[in-house]
Amino acid sequence: MKMNRRDFVKATGTAAAVAMVGMPHLAFGAASKVVVVGGGTGGTTAAKYIKRIDPSIDVTIVEPNKTYLTCYFSNEVIVGERDMKSIEVGYDDVKKMGINVIFDSAEAIDGAAKTVKTAGGQSLAFDRCVVSPGVEFVYDKIEGYTPEVADKQMPHAWKAGPQTLLLKKQIEDMKDGGVVAIVAPPNPFRCPPGPYERASLIAHYLQKHKPKSKVVILDAKQKFSKQGLFVQAWEKFYGYGTPKALIEWRPGPDATVTKVDPATMTLTYGEVGEEMKADVINVIPPQRAGKIAQAAGLADDSGFCPVDGRSFESKKVPGIHVIGDACIAGAMPKSAYAANSQAKVCAAAVVALLKGGEIGVPAFVNTCYSLITPDWAISVAGVYKLGADGKIAEVPNSGGLTPMDASAEAHAREVQYAYSWYTNIVNDIFK
Repeated sequence: MKMNRRDFVKATGTAAAVAMVGMPHLAFGAASKVVVVGGGTGGTTAAKYIKRIDPSIDVTIVEPNKTYLTCYFSNEVIVGERDMKSIEVGYDDVKKMGINVIFDSAEAIDGAAKTVKTAGGQSLAFDRCVVSPGVEFVYDKIEGYTPEVADKQMPHAWKAGPQTLLLKKQIEDMKDGGVVAIVAPPNPFRCPPGPYERASLIAHYLQKHKPKSKVVILDAKQKFSKQGLFVQAWEKFYGYGTPKALIEWRPGPDATVTKVDPATMTLTYGEVGEEMKADVINVIPPQRAGKIAQAAGLADDSGFCPVDGRSFESKKVPGIHVIGDACIAGAMPKSAYAANSQAKVCAAAVVALLKGGEIGVPAFVNTCYSLITPDWAISVAGVYKLGADGKIAEVPNSGGLTPMDASAEAHAREVQYAYSWYTNIVNDIFK
């Protein structure tokens, strides 16, 4: 590891301050209006830090759900290591910060008129708008896969909620000797290590309760985040690479799922159309920026939103900023911590632009923890900055991975770091 854990924690502890660099002497004047579309990890962080930097700004969050369910740590819910209540967060503390929270869906954003229209009929004027809609799923890339199929038979569970509990029940109800198939999506997608953590935890559950069963990952990709560490742990705990393995990973074009048949619980994959039956099928489909970003003309042909890395202002619609999973952020992954870090930089830039100040030079951080078992975790961490080409790039020799030769005690500490990370990020966003 090129940066030890303590040093990285120090770096991330200053992340909020990084966003303020270059603007300590702004003169705050008359109230401006900022509307934040999406009250998840990125949106609520941005709203909170805009309000913290300049309390005079009128900040409104538009969010359809009164309770936010964190996707991070929802894999533990699927295997019974925690309950749904533990990943629920409300907005009472956010409101106490002086932030308006409207529980409604944003239906349209007009960059020229500077208004957000909600499904409930409200029209909200803004001077700047921050859009953090997360992702939506591109169902039509897989024949036979629809929102209805996802809700009833083949859950993606890639947004925490009813599908999380459906997948949990399906695994619990599966006979011993059954197969859980996970269809991993192509890049880019939310939480790059997520499908592989999920496979690990499901394998742990099967090992305890249904030892004749297994997990099969059909993956359109040839490689994935923290692959070496995952494979090493799979070999250690789940017999990976042996005839009795609890996890099987099938990578590349020959494993790309093209069709599903929910009636027969069959997957079709590869160029030749090979078929596979499974008892539980977790299809995580291709993704793009959330629906409102598409409707507002913020996305390009990639399905995601190009932005200026200094401020996260849209390159397509001036006055609107896009953060989190929906934006194109160079080398940064689509993770909760990345969204949180981007939101702070965006918040500082929004205030500076509203007040005529200078936008500071941004820096970003990210760390992702993945549980292999309830007692064994791995992590990746990184520091990012703008390159000379204006793209966000990882700082050489920053962050790092859990060492391949780490002790069992070190991996157990990673679990505690992960739990601490969860508590800290939730408090940073919503408290």
